[in-house]
Amino acid sequence: MNTLSEKLKEQTKSNHQLLEKKLLKKLKLIRSLDEYAALLTHFYSYFGALEILIDERLDINQLPDYSSRRKTASILNDLKSLNLIFPHLAKSGSLPEICNHFQALGSLYVIEGSTLGGQIINKMLNEQVTGIDPSKLSFFSGYGEHTYKMWNIFKQAIDVITDQEEQKIVIESANNTFFQFSNWFDCNG
Repeated sequence: MNTLSEKLKEQTKSNHQLLEKKLLKKLKLIRSLDEYAALLTHFYSYFGALEILIDERLDINQLPDYSSRRKTASILNDLKSLNLIFPHLAKSGSLPEICNHFQALGSLYVIEGSTLGGQIINKMLNEQVTGIDPSKLSFFSGYGEHTYKMWNIFKQAIDVITDQEEQKIVIESANNTFFQFSNWFDCNG
């Protein structure tokens, strides 16, 4: 029997790849701090609004280290170091529906998974952007050397969900989050 994390990886693959393709296309074009800042504002607008919804529905008893998993603070630090004004948050029509704990976990799966991709993005940006200070890449650094450990802890937390209906809700929410974030890049990029 597959775990929920295995099912998520398999059943969100197409929406994940769609988003990844769009993101990589943008990333390959970034050469300046201004272009990097524009990318950060997209992530802040979306992840910031998404985290508010997750905060309202996530049962932190099921994920006690959630407060250390918030990504908006690191994006804000990067924006602040670039002397940028914080952008507006995405509106509800651009976000997935999050009405319960399981939908919150599905969206959080996408955010947590971004820390793995962030390791690759971090390397790309260091090579492409002239004069970038690595401290301005805190968001894409994820959890640093603890990124894979944190990912595995998250997977263990969701893998305790064995009820098929609850798993279905998590998977649908993750797919919807990938899809909505992909649309966000189309409309705001």
